[in-house]
Amino acid sequence: MDNKSPPQGKPSHEMGRPRFRGDPADSEARLLHRGRKLGSAELQLLLLDLLAEHPGHGYELMQALEVRSNGFYKPSPGMMYPALTALLEAGSVHADAEGNRKRYRISDAGRQRLSQQREDTAVLWKRLIHAGKKMEWVRRALANEGSAEEAGEAVGWAPELVAARSALKRALLMRTDASVDAQRRIASILQQAVAQIEQVPAPDTRARPKPQGD
Repeated sequence: MDNKSPPQGKPSHEMGRPRFRGDPADSEARLLHRGRKLGSAELQLLLLDLLAEHPGHGYELMQALEVRSNGFYKPSPGMMYPALTALLEAGSVHADAEGNRKRYRISDAGRQRLSQQREDTAVLWKRLIHAGKKMEWVRRALANEGSAEEAGEAVGWAPELVAARSALKRALLMRTDASVDAQRRIASILQQAVAQIEQVPAPDTRARPKPQGD
């Protein structure tokens, strides 16, 4: 039987979800597609961030994660409840009994922990949001719903940004075997570009719609 891998840049399927091989910029999406999703410590940070906005039941928190990752990430109960238990044992959250359910709320210790890891939390949200957009972008591309730029625009990416990112990845790929001196020149150029990009205000990850309860 021929077990050849798909050509570079072509879509393949794993666990029923499309992904692209040969694209280092999509390493986060590929890692998540392979089933790792988030570790317990990462999930705990996102839960604290959600509970800092308002208390919620476990199911409501799972829904909120799905909504705010654009449908990409919804932890299983086997991940969610051990993470909540760990937060309880650490004193980061409190739980109030409501019938046969618990409503979780953040504690002062939890707010302090969240404050100390605010940047890490923001990066986690951005990873999930990006992965969700990327998943929808790939879906549209595989369904032939317009060009790559049009698919990107449909998920909120300007055509100019999609084209620029593609051009950057190709330019770096063509210089993968460049000399060390050339690599240092490229690194300097990229560092300058990063400095300019960071001057553009990033959207607040906390400015999100409140999810509906169960």
